[in-house]
Amino acid sequence: MRVSRRDMLRGSGVAATLGVLAGCSTSKYGSRSSYLTNIVDPANRNTVFHWVDIAMQQVRDQRVAPPRAAYGFAPPMVAGFVAANAILGRYDTPYDFGEAPAGADPEVAYGVAFATAASECFQQPFLFERKAFKRRFPNGEAKELGIRWGRHVGLAINKMRTRDGGEPSKVNYYLGRYPRRTDAMRWTPTGPSYAAHPGPAVGSYERGLYPGQGKITPWTMTSSSQFRSSDFPDPCSPEFAEDFDLVRRLGCKNSTIRTEDQSEIALFWEDGPWGITPPGHFLLIAIQVMQDRGFDFLDMARAFALLGATQADASINAWDNKYHHDIIRPETAICFRCSEFGSTDPRIVEEKGWMSYIPTPNFPAYTSGHSTFGAAGTEMTKLLIGTDTVSFSHESPDQVLWPSLTGKRRHFTSLDQAAEENGWSRLYGGVHWRTDHDAAMKAGRAIAQQAFTTMFPRKA
Repeated sequence: MRVSRRDMLRGSGVAATLGVLAGCSTSKYGSRSSYLTNIVDPANRNTVFHWVDIAMQQVRDQRVAPPRAAYGFAPPMVAGFVAANAILGRYDTPYDFGEAPAGADPEVAYGVAFATAASECFQQPFLFERKAFKRRFPNGEAKELGIRWGRHVGLAINKMRTRDGGEPSKVNYYLGRYPRRTDAMRWTPTGPSYAAHPGPAVGSYERGLYPGQGKITPWTMTSSSQFRSSDFPDPCSPEFAEDFDLVRRLGCKNSTIRTEDQSEIALFWEDGPWGITPPGHFLLIAIQVMQDRGFDFLDMARAFALLGATQADASINAWDNKYHHDIIRPETAICFRCSEFGSTDPRIVEEKGWMSYIPTPNFPAYTSGHSTFGAAGTEMTKLLIGTDTVSFSHESPDQVLWPSLTGKRRHFTSLDQAAEENGWSRLYGGVHWRTDHDAAMKAGRAIAQQAFTTMFPRKA
């Protein structure tokens, strides 16, 4: 009997490994690992949700950090919509990639364009996903034309974003894009990975996460600084003293005023790089609340192109603010720096050994990425469905780091409520100032509002 190379791979288990390396998603709808299983009714499954789920799984499986996850969501979602819309012709777009072939299948084009752009973003060919997706459609000219057109659009989107300032090979270098502060509010890393004094034990650790993210070419904003927040409060001001006192008492690891519910909120929205991340979480919420709202295929594709693009712009806005303002985290200020502020306010109290309830991230505080992602995601979803009054609930999408969340559901009666809770989770966790949250909410909403009115308008 002849044994083929494929049979050997199957028998040795190497095929499964190659499947993972090729971006193969074993987490199909209905499995525990698919993000859609617990939130989407089987009758509401569609092509757009299918591919968004694949992208979210890649973020989880590759442990992509939040700003790069947001960056990676936009190209495939925009590419899929642009490819399908060029065939159906319902909306205007700012992109001209040529004329779509008459008779091409728009859903095939969507999937191929999405996968082509996603392959570049996640450095995965998605061979098995592409093959399985194409099998869903009957062979014929419409399918072949859709495949060719989708690939053309996906490659065009990738080419368009090639020199967008992302610098993927230099993500943790400052690149000379932002000057550093020189005063007491200058950000420096803190936490168990660093020395016992402000600053890192290892020199290379002092680079913050993705210092160049804020200079990436936006999708919907006119510039990366369009919605830049105003200056952070003076450390001698009563406003800062109030922020300082709040997070010192509320966000401490051993806080005596943080409630059990607030502690759960801090963990529920933490969304670290072992899972869906904050931008992915708000895409998931959009899927949950939009699934039965009567969107047809193209309208759903447009909705997620807008959601993906504004999540990417939310990351650009937040990281532009972070490295432009260069503000320290509460842990640094409370443990080490407050004596340098020159404040006489009795609420500015040094507390050696103070630790945040959740890990303090290794990049500047102002503004909050979580709050920017949440405000942009919920504001866009509200605009798309025409209301904020939405009742929904779910468990934490990922419970790898926080097994105490297993079986815990959070319930919401509006999208704004979810966004506010998400933002406040960072204060309960002790990693942000309240000003970080307030400024970020304003910016995220402005990003979504502008995008909704200017991007992909319906043709007259």
